[in-house]
Amino acid sequence: MRGIAASLVALTLSSTSAVPAQPPRPGGERLGKVHFETSCASSVAEEFDHAMALLHSFEFPDAITGFSTVLHDDPSCGIAQWGIAMSTWGNPFGGLRSSKVLQDGLAAADKAQTIGAKTDREREYIAAVSLLYRDSDKLDHRARTLAYEKAMEQIYLKYSKDLEAAAFYALAVDQTALPTDKSYANQLKAAAILEKLYKIEPDHPGVTHYLIHSYDVPALAPRALPYARKYANLAPDAPHALHMPAHTFTRVGSWQESIDTNIRSHDVSMQRHDIGEGLHSWDYEMYAYLQTAQDAAAKTILDGLAEIVARPAAAPSGRGDMPGMPGMAMGGSPAVDGSSSAAPGRMRRCSRSIQALNRSSKPSRVLRARLAPRAPASRISRRRKSISSPSCATRKSRPRMPTGPRSSTSSANPPRDGSSGLGA
Repeated sequence: MRGIAASLVALTLSSTSAVPAQPPRPGGERLGKVHFETSCASSVAEEFDHAMALLHSFEFPDAITGFSTVLHDDPSCGIAQWGIAMSTWGNPFGGLRSSKVLQDGLAAADKAQTIGAKTDREREYIAAVSLLYRDSDKLDHRARTLAYEKAMEQIYLKYSKDLEAAAFYALAVDQTALPTDKSYANQLKAAAILEKLYKIEPDHPGVTHYLIHSYDVPALAPRALPYARKYANLAPDAPHALHMPAHTFTRVGSWQESIDTNIRSHDVSMQRHDIGEGLHSWDYEMYAYLQTAQDAAAKTILDGLAEIVARPAAAPSGRGDMPGMPGMAMGGSPAVDGSSSAAPGRMRRCSRSIQALNRSSKPSRVLRARLAPRAPASRISRRRKSISSPSCATRKSRPRMPTGPRSSTSSANPPRDGSSGLGA
């Protein structure tokens, strides 16, 4: 079985070429191609699609800004308020929501219902999102997400030509996957829907993004490689799109690709004042450095934290208030006090790792063994990274991995999004 998996990885690596970045959308951002049919004024259609592209790449605060702009220009556009409610929910894999997220989300969903919509389809989307928030004092997180999944299934079945419904339904199926189910029934069900969508909409950011999530388990990770190599260049102005491929690269042990894409993600995150995603990218980048005995490069990340902490907070309308995993508090535990920032917890994890590295007499070997006990390895020849950008070439302060043969051993199974560890 391992031999088959190794062959699949090698075949995929040798046959997948670098994907050119998408041309900028109006406004300059490169986010992929999305179209969501609405009954709103035609003058807001472009802004609505732009907000949808941001939502599909988990750029939630910017998506809310976009949907709010639509509402300003067309106050009768109730489906835009649905977009705000969806964006308020945040990362579907982010675990339990704080009371503030639940309150804000319910308020957004209720406002969408108050505004109303001109079509049954839009009204059904609005009714579905409200299930994520309603009766949170009586229904637990899983009960509400299952109810939302069932509602999206009905929309998916009723509106067979609605490609957005198919994408959101697949994501809802992924969201309710149980970590104890090693048959990966939900993930494979979602992936089957998304693979069909990909043939129709290969430049849709959500389809590519959600395929990576669907295959974000060790047994399925090799299947995600073509999508991981595409996503960053499909939506290079979305920090999460630049980071997400690292999930797959970490699963299969393609450490240099993880380093390169996380450098890009960190750079764009900091340009957009998204501290949470920037630190999250550093999580994975540092992990890859440790896996490849680049201890000095790993330590530069810790040294860089002081500069980030010293920076003034971004304005409320910016991305500095966005956590890497919405609703999660420090250290990856569910937030209970309304706090949303996961950054301090991530800093502590980086700090603890480097402190352990510095104390160890054989730092790289000892620390890597603790972080990621190794699985039996198969030697797989890998080509050089397929993702490149000027930011990768100019970050000379970070040592590069040698271009010679590298170990193909994958890490021990990093947890899926929403749990402690590397996270989403």
